[in-house]
Amino acid sequence: MHWQVIIPLFIFVVIIFGIGFWSNKLVRSSDSFLSEYFLGGREMGGFLLAMTMMATYGSASSFISGPGVAYNTGLGWVLLSLAQLPAGYFVLMVLGKKFAIVTRKLKAITLIDFLRERYKSNVVVFVSAISIIIFLFASMVAQWIGGARLIESLTGMNYTTALFIFAAVVLIYVVIGGFRAVALTDALQGTIMVIGTIVLLIGTVIAGGGITNIMNDLVTINPNLVSPFGDERQYTSAYVSSFWILVGVGVIGLPQIAVRAMSYKSSSGMHRAILIGTIGIATIMFGMHLIGVFGRAVLPGIEIGDKVMPTLTMNVLPPLLAGIVLAAPMAAIMSTVNALLMMVSSTIVKDIYLHYIKPDASEDRIKKTSFAVTTIVGILVVLMSFNPPDLIVWLNLFAFGGLEAVFVWPIVLGLYWKKANKYGAICAMIVGLATYISIDRLSPNLFGVHTVTFPILLSLVFFVIVSIATHKKITEAPKYI
Repeated sequence: MHWQVIIPLFIFVVIIFGIGFWSNKLVRSSDSFLSEYFLGGREMGGFLLAMTMMATYGSASSFISGPGVAYNTGLGWVLLSLAQLPAGYFVLMVLGKKFAIVTRKLKAITLIDFLRERYKSNVVVFVSAISIIIFLFASMVAQWIGGARLIESLTGMNYTTALFIFAAVVLIYVVIGGFRAVALTDALQGTIMVIGTIVLLIGTVIAGGGITNIMNDLVTINPNLVSPFGDERQYTSAYVSSFWILVGVGVIGLPQIAVRAMSYKSSSGMHRAILIGTIGIATIMFGMHLIGVFGRAVLPGIEIGDKVMPTLTMNVLPPLLAGIVLAAPMAAIMSTVNALLMMVSSTIVKDIYLHYIKPDASEDRIKKTSFAVTTIVGILVVLMSFNPPDLIVWLNLFAFGGLEAVFVWPIVLGLYWKKANKYGAICAMIVGLATYISIDRLSPNLFGVHTVTFPILLSLVFFVIVSIATHKKITEAPKYI
C-alpha cells in the first residue's frame, strides 16, 4: 500500500463526509423535502453552478479512461476531447434563463416534470424514465469501475474489494445529503480537479525531460501518435466532426447536465458560471488527455488503459503530492456518481412513485422512499460492475449518445417552438432510442460518423414533420413558450 498517497485521499473523504452530514441537517429541516433533496432549494450561485456542472461532466472518462485512450492513440484523441470545451456554454446559453424561468413557473423539480407539463403525455414520461434509468445505469457502472480501478492501483487490493470500498463511501454521503451535499462537494471537487490537472501535467513534462524530448520519443514509438488521425489513422474528418455532436452540442440533452440549468439562483450567477465553467472544462479536458499522450513516452508498456493515470501519477510525483493530485480523479468520479444517483432516484421517486403509485404519500414516506431508492440503485450498480471492460470510456460515451438521441429535441424544441407537441415528442424519442441502439449494435460509426449522428438527425426530422402534421389536434400551446 502507498500510505503517503492514501493519507491525503483519506482526509479528502473525511471532508466529503462532513459536508454530507451538514447537508443532511438542511434536508431534514427543509419545508420542501423534494426541492431541497433533489435541487438544493435552487440556490446555487455562479461559482457553485460552474463547479457542479464541470464536476458532473468531468467523470471517470475524463480522468481515468480518457487519458488511457490518449495513451494508446496519441494526439488525435486530444483533438477529439477538445470538442468538450464549449459543453457548459451550450447548456447554459441554450437552456439558460428560459429553462430556469419555465421550470420555476411549473414548479418542476426534475427534467421529466418539465416534459410532463410541456407535452401532457404519459408516454413521454414513461419513455423518458426508461431511457434515464437504462443509460444512466450504464454511465454509473462506468464511474463505479473507475473509482474501483483507482483504489485498486493505490492500495494493491483486488478489484472487488476496491469496488465495495468506493461504493460504500459514495452511497453513505449521497444518501444522507442529497443535491446540496452533491453541489457543495462538487465545488471542492471541481477545484481539486483543476489544480490536480495542472500539477500532474507539469510533473509529467519534467519527468519526460521536456516537451521536445517527449515528442521525439512519441515519434520513435509511432509517428502517428503525434498526428491528428490516431495511431492507426482511425480518426477521419467525418468522425471528428460528428464527435462534436456527442460531447459538444448534444450535451444539452443530458438530463444530469440539463437539471443544473434549473437549480441556479440568478442570471448573473449563470453568466459567471459560463465563464468559470468553460475555463475549468478547457483546463481539465486538454490537460488530462495531453497527460495521457505524454505518459506513453514517460512510462511505456502500461497494458490496462484505465490504470495509466494513477500509475503515471505515482511515478512522476512525490508520494504526498501524488495523493493530493489523485484526489482529482476521485473527485471527478464521485461527483459524477452523485449526480447520476440523484437523477435516477428523482426519476423513480418523483416521476414514477409520486405520480403513478402513491400520489398521496406523506412527507415522511417520501423521505424514507428517497433514501431507500438511492441506496438500492447504488447497490444494483455495484452488482453490475463486477466484470469491468479494459476501457470504461466507451461505456460512458454509449450512455451519453443514448440520452442525447432521446432528449435533445424534446427539451430544446419544447422550450422554443410553439408547434412542438406530444405526438412529435413521442415519435422523436422512440425513433432516437430505437435507431441509436440499432446502429450501435449492428453498424457502429455508420458511414464513418459517430453512432449518435443519424439518431439525432432522424429524431429532429420526425419531430418536426409529425408536430407540423398534428399541431391542429392540440387546442392550445403552453403560454410560457
